[in-house]
Amino acid sequence: MTRHRIFVSAGACFLALLLTACESDLGADSTFPTSRRGQVYQTGNAPTDTIFGSGGILGGDDKSLQDGVGGGGGLGVNAYLWRASLDTLSFMPLSSADPFGGVIITDWYTSPDSPSERFKVTVYILDRRLRADGLRVTAFKQNLDVSNQWVPVTLSPTVTTDIENAILAKARDLRIAREGE
Repeated sequence: MTRHRIFVSAGACFLALLLTACESDLGADSTFPTSRRGQVYQTGNAPTDTIFGSGGILGGDDKSLQDGVGGGGGLGVNAYLWRASLDTLSFMPLSSADPFGGVIITDWYTSPDSPSERFKVTVYILDRRLRADGLRVTAFKQNLDVSNQWVPVTLSPTVTTDIENAILAKARDLRIAREGE
């Protein structure tokens, strides 16, 4: 029984030291920066000071989009398609974005002009090359019925094709801006 107490005491001491070390790193100004919260969705532009440095995961220098597959950030998908997808869907709140798996999922978006309908989009980037078949988009729409329940509505296939075309056009423009014709 004494061995058990020694291990428990040693573990508790180690945990206390670890927490004390973490506390000293926080410093006096350890509040969440609420002033920039939501800025990406309101302005459509990502803040420049991110955990990945200037320019975000793609970086801010010319090497970041080299060969269309990202620079130091190590994207697992085509960087032009990734950036173009985020730019195209910047008006919608993001639910999740996986740059290594190439999946962007938005949260439900309700336009202020039509509060009785909402949309959700998922983008799959399937290739490391800038190709039209390296991108797949799925979109969902729901309408609010008379009993205040969201009811799924079938979208025309042209909606997803239009979103794909907008992303591909933006990716092409990004590539031309970086590398020229």
